[in-house]
Amino acid sequence: MPPSSRSQSGRRVQTASTWMYGYGRQGMLLGLWSVPIVLFLALPVATLLSQSLVLDFQLTGLAADQVRQALLLSLQTSVAATLLTVGLGTPLAFLLAKGLLPTWITRGVIVLVELPLILPPVVAGVALLLVFGRVGWLGQWLYAAGMPVAFTPTAVILAQLFVASPFFIRSAVVGLENIDLEIENASALDGASFGQMLRHITLPLACNALVTGGIMTWARALGEFGATLIFAGNFPGRTQTMPMVIYLGFDIDMAVSLSLAGILLLVALVVLTLARWVQRHWRRII
Repeated sequence: MPPSSRSQSGRRVQTASTWMYGYGRQGMLLGLWSVPIVLFLALPVATLLSQSLVLDFQLTGLAADQVRQALLLSLQTSVAATLLTVGLGTPLAFLLAKGLLPTWITRGVIVLVELPLILPPVVAGVALLLVFGRVGWLGQWLYAAGMPVAFTPTAVILAQLFVASPFFIRSAVVGLENIDLEIENASALDGASFGQMLRHITLPLACNALVTGGIMTWARALGEFGATLIFAGNFPGRTQTMPMVIYLGFDIDMAVSLSLAGILLLVALVVLTLARWVQRHWRRII
């Protein structure tokens, strides 16, 4: 560990111990007060994991064609949505972080970027259907040209893109904003072009936020349900993803449904752990 990291860690430990020494009783009360919400979050997770382990993930059920197709479709579409988000969202994050747009435009774009985070996914699906559906203002022209979007695998990707892209864009904006402008200015004064500065200075320094945002975006896209159901439908082998199989499984095969739910939960836990690890060790990675 670098000396600076050790010193920062030491200061955090010293601050925490000092705080607890001075406010020990209050800290104890706060800890007890926090127990209910921790248990509320932990018990469903632990119960689902335990039930999935008891069922041994129902490997025979997972071998069914419908489930296998849903797994493959979920992986393919979530990766595609993540790649689109990174490719299209990185330039936007750069514009927002560097203040290259008028203030009123920046504020409006930020509202649009953050809106899917609070918008019910079902509402997002309806909105996408009104735009890209067969009678949508854009979809009708695509349909006439022989390129229908709604209720196709493309609709699955667009639904995932809509609900998951804010995770990457917000993370990228924060990472780019935290870059010291003096470093970029110094590289420009030394004769570096915009592309060189972007490739050798800006993106490496923001790598932590970009990778973390990409991981979170992929995880959110993998678990998308509401917008996909409305906009893409639930056609086995075509638009049926893992969350839909889980939903239908409660009426058909509870064991398979619980197994898939356990798999998605494990994926979420691995993704969060990986994201936290990247945040701590990203400098060693690059």
